[in-house]
Amino acid sequence: MKSLLKFFVVLLLVSCQKRTPLERVLTSDIPEIQKVMQQPEAYELQILYTTIDYDNDGTVALTDYSYQVNDSSYFYPASTVKFPIALLALEKVKALQQQGMEIDRTTPFKIEGDSLVTTLAQEITKLFAISDNDAYNRLFEFLGQEYINSKLAQKHLKGSIRHRLATASADDKRTKAVTFYKNIEPAADTHFHISSKENTLPPQLSLAKLKKGKGYYSGDQLIHAPMDFSRKNYLPLSTLHQMMKRLHFPNTFSPEEQFHIDESQQDFVFTAMKKLPYKAGYDRKEYYDSYVKFFMYGDTKENIPDHIQIVNKVGYAYGYLTETAYIQDINNDVAFILSATLHVNENQIYNDDHYEYEAIGIPFLAALGKLIYKNEVATQR
Repeated sequence: MKSLLKFFVVLLLVSCQKRTPLERVLTSDIPEIQKVMQQPEAYELQILYTTIDYDNDGTVALTDYSYQVNDSSYFYPASTVKFPIALLALEKVKALQQQGMEIDRTTPFKIEGDSLVTTLAQEITKLFAISDNDAYNRLFEFLGQEYINSKLAQKHLKGSIRHRLATASADDKRTKAVTFYKNIEPAADTHFHISSKENTLPPQLSLAKLKKGKGYYSGDQLIHAPMDFSRKNYLPLSTLHQMMKRLHFPNTFSPEEQFHIDESQQDFVFTAMKKLPYKAGYDRKEYYDSYVKFFMYGDTKENIPDHIQIVNKVGYAYGYLTETAYIQDINNDVAFILSATLHVNENQIYNDDHYEYEAIGIPFLAALGKLIYKNEVATQR
């Protein structure tokens, strides 16, 4: 009997040792984790986690762990589409510079029909600091659907970005004219002009789970039918995670897979993505530190410690919560990349503003980030 008991104890220990760091986190008894893990398919949960190690010669080694990741199973990416748009805007600036244009991210510009003269640097900062939709839409006009999707394809990144966010005629295939200025004061002096363009929209999506729920609101009317997402933006979790890796470790990818931005632009993006809202000029009470940083801190409005830096992008809409992040603890010399998405829409009705973001989604992402972080600190490699 004792021998049999010893056998099962050894078997249990071996089994535990074989579990990956991500598996150990997901089997935690923390309620916020278990609430979702009791029905991970119902919550459409997907997770990617990358550990970061360095050899003695400084060579980086990235080890990936995944849970239920499926590029063919659709989820709505919401504001995470702003991440590639920001990178592609900076990449286009560099391309224009190489063509002889005297332009950089601080060059003033204006979109046709817009009242605001701004800069790419200002719009990218707003885009990451508070996930500003107008900032995304201005960059969208600068790039256009054809440019965006061709560049993603060239980099072997899956995705289909076809529409603007929170605006009328969001999927209009015509992108507006853009005018860049040499200076604004004392009078606007046009530097160069990009004409409006009729874009070819990407094809309708052909993926699993494009029709969702049992109903949705169109204006004040409840439509008793699944909502069709086949003409919405598509950006799978693997693409978001890959972009975060390529931004931080470009030399681990082939030249065609990299984002072609210079070191100055790269540093600017890092700063913009980790900058807390108050450091971008927003009121700290209204736009608290975790306003758009859900991993580790989404369940609190307390200040994020200075030694924790989170380079990230979140998105939430239609009950989908998604985040991709490079998280670094300067004091403990710990860094890792984490991406996750889940769906919280228990009544299966869309556009009714009844989603369980605060009750289920954000607490799960906060707990997931904390557990991964604690494991990283405890097992510093």
